[in-house]
Amino acid sequence: MAANICGILLAAGASKRFGSDKLLHPLSGQTPVAVAALARLRAAIPHVIAVVRPGATALENLLSDAGATVILCANADDGMGASLATAVSASGEVAGWVVALADMPYIRPETIVKIGASLAAGANIVAPAYRGKRGHPVGLSAQFRTQLQALRGDEGARELLRQNANVLTLIEVDDPGVCRDIDTPVDLLQDR
Repeated sequence: MAANICGILLAAGASKRFGSDKLLHPLSGQTPVAVAALARLRAAIPHVIAVVRPGATALENLLSDAGATVILCANADDGMGASLATAVSASGEVAGWVVALADMPYIRPETIVKIGASLAAGANIVAPAYRGKRGHPVGLSAQFRTQLQALRGDEGARELLRQNANVLTLIEVDDPGVCRDIDTPVDLLQDR
């Protein structure tokens, strides 16, 4: 895969539905959710920027110790769009980004490799699909830098993806992790 693809781990959410900081919650192997998500992303893409909210010192330290370049999103309360814009602005001149969510620790590294390789081969937007359902992470080429830097609100890049559906490459994968996030403690019951 081209070394000029940057991984982005969005980890600046407030965990409102979980009741506590879900990103620090240990999985069955005792690894915190966000650290597990980062490990899988870094196994495929060595250069990863993790975005956290101000005051999340424990998370910031864990992600930094696990090899991410951690940046703070001062306006994290504005939503995922603000976090993504912050990461893209901090990434420098790259050919594209593979954007992963810190509450999705079950995505297989080989799936992430496929997303990055598709970007490196010239795809504009690429995402995995499991049994026909689009999942994460999403790869975006550098041609979308300006639009990504302008994002605000809690939709992340959803509207950008909708407007550019004609250039979306879907890669069917046998990886249920691409559609499995952790929003509530119940979501951890089937931890594997």
